[in-house]
Amino acid sequence: MSGDLVLGIDGGGTKTMVALADRSGRIVRTTRAGGTNPIDNPSWRTELAAALGPIGSVPQIIAGVAALPGYGEVDAISAAQSDAVAPVLGGRPHAILNDVDAAQIGAFAGQPGILLLSGTGSMVWARDSEGRSHRVGGWGDVVGDEGSGFWIGRRVLGQVAQSIDGRSPPTPMVEALFAQLGLDLSHPADGIEGWVTGLAHSRSAIAALAPIATRFAEAGDAAARAIIAAAADELSRHVRAIERILGPDAPWSYAGGAFRSPVLLAAVIERIGRPPVAPRLPPIGGALLAAARLADWSTDDVWIDGLCTALQHLPADQSALQQITT
Repeated sequence: MSGDLVLGIDGGGTKTMVALADRSGRIVRTTRAGGTNPIDNPSWRTELAAALGPIGSVPQIIAGVAALPGYGEVDAISAAQSDAVAPVLGGRPHAILNDVDAAQIGAFAGQPGILLLSGTGSMVWARDSEGRSHRVGGWGDVVGDEGSGFWIGRRVLGQVAQSIDGRSPPTPMVEALFAQLGLDLSHPADGIEGWVTGLAHSRSAIAALAPIATRFAEAGDAAARAIIAAAADELSRHVRAIERILGPDAPWSYAGGAFRSPVLLAAVIERIGRPPVAPRLPPIGGALLAAARLADWSTDDVWIDGLCTALQHLPADQSALQQITT
């Protein structure tokens, strides 16, 4: 591996990605690990170390940006995150960003706009025409995260319980939930309550139930459609709140695993009333773009398009990812 490189870290509730890019925007190496949200995962340092381990000692790294969940929200957590990345980035030009900040940078290639995130949690991050950041939401699952994967998954559990009780009409989500979790439907309380109490990482595990709602909403189930409609209501309220600052016609885009659902995305678009801008770069691209600018590289449209193409062609297999080298 030769030539200068920049490093980007994209942390999240369920997965973390680390990538190296060269001056042409080509990805030369990348790794993945589990979630690195300190609020949900007490093993976040271990996961971050696992992602950084194969890359952190590469001498050609000249700058880096770590985009980490929760950064800038709770002082003690932010300090711990800074300590965790210091062995790799501390001696080089670097920055630590909130992961949604990096997603906004990626979606708009550093330009103004509103980024609506619905992943494990939910939040809006925006930049105005003067480069100032603004945020709405992101209060965590106990206080907020409305419309997020966790929020949807929690309502799947509640709707299933109500349907089993007879408090609401039957829904195919009942059998789907028990099948996905490998639980015995003949003893539902033991199954669901035992599963919940045994969770090591409750936020990400419950968020993983969200596709049950989106799948059956697409199939026309009334209970699932009601959950998705309510999620879309909540997510659009995030955008409405930030529009008071950026204006009602500000461009918006989206990120996060919940938006893999066409039915959720369509419902949010309907409520916002204008189509989104397609994200120009994914969140890891935002971290790499920010790192390249720290390194004073030229990051014109050609460079950004090259990085976009490189990220689109990354293999999905973990072992293949770790073998990408020059």
